[in-house]
Amino acid sequence: MEQKPKDPLQGKTLEAIINALVAHFGWAELGYRIRINCFLEDPSVNSSLKFLRKTPWARKKVEDLYVKYHKEMPTDKA
Repeated sequence: MEQKPKDPLQGKTLEAIINALVAHFGWAELGYRIRINCFLEDPSVNSSLKFLRKTPWARKKVEDLYVKYHKEMPTDKA
């Protein structure tokens, strides 16, 4: 039986993804990499969640960035 590579997004909430990206990059770098106002102006997890949940293209960019760098991030097994 062939084993598929595990999807890094599986089992991750959008909030967990944002928190991991902020911990890894910080808001300033995250705003530089993904140019959206919720990362650039008065950033917070809640405002980011609100925006990303109703903006599919922005959410995809966040998820793609997470997939690209998740192996470099400290693992959170909690």
